[in-house]
Amino acid sequence: MSLDNFIPAVWSAQLIRANEKALVYGNVANRNYEGEISAFGDQVRINEIGAVTVATYTKNSTVIAPETLEDAQRILEINQSKYFAFEIDSIDKAQQKPKVMNDAMQEAGYALRDAADQYIASLHGDAGIISGLGTTATPIEINSSNVIDYISLVGQKMNENNVPTIDRYLVCPPWFFNKLNLAKITLQNPNENFLVEGHMGRDLGINLFMSNNVVNTSSAKYKIIGGVGNSISFAAQILDMQAYKPESAFSDALKGLYVYGAKVVRPDNTVCLTANIAAES
Repeated sequence: MSLDNFIPAVWSAQLIRANEKALVYGNVANRNYEGEISAFGDQVRINEIGAVTVATYTKNSTVIAPETLEDAQRILEINQSKYFAFEIDSIDKAQQKPKVMNDAMQEAGYALRDAADQYIASLHGDAGIISGLGTTATPIEINSSNVIDYISLVGQKMNENNVPTIDRYLVCPPWFFNKLNLAKITLQNPNENFLVEGHMGRDLGINLFMSNNVVNTSSAKYKIIGGVGNSISFAAQILDMQAYKPESAFSDALKGLYVYGAKVVRPDNTVCLTANIAAES
């Protein structure tokens, strides 16, 4: 009789973690105003100065009267909060290597960042540059023959709106890059140190990022957001992290609270292309 059934199980320290999406929006957003977030409901106040008027000067006749500068203030509300809580039974802990708790914490951290990433993506409705770039009712149909045309059109709309040319970006769904591949478009990577998550390359002066968090309705009407560094502001913080032992079990538990907020602070620098996947002819 075989004794194979009596061979004890060995719990491996090499855990297989879940596949993770690239988290892009939190990386391209401006985090300069993150500051000190102490609680859910905090506000980050962002001051903005108005334009300065330029007038004609005529020697010996112009009377100069200084204008009073106008200012404005945008408020970034820290109005989103998420938590995680998990436990590891003492029996499981005895069989496992300590690595399980560390990996679980990393998974929890990723899940929190993913929730924030999706929230930032949902702000597409606040983009100010949308004319001629499709609508929910009539999205633009993109295939390999016109995909480069619409990247160019996004750049044109930015130029017409005086959007700075430095660090322009566009966050696109995976199928968008398939269309570029079919069109045999080779993306540039002028700076090998540009190692931001989801960055696929650069074309026509725009950094192209890939994300599965691009908002869509039933795999259609994709809301492809673009902008520059000051287009969207984002602030987040882990407010509390506690390790504890639940009274009702023999286990070790960990819980954490994460608060965040995001705002399109420069709609005039933010573009939204509404597009569908078109069949290849």
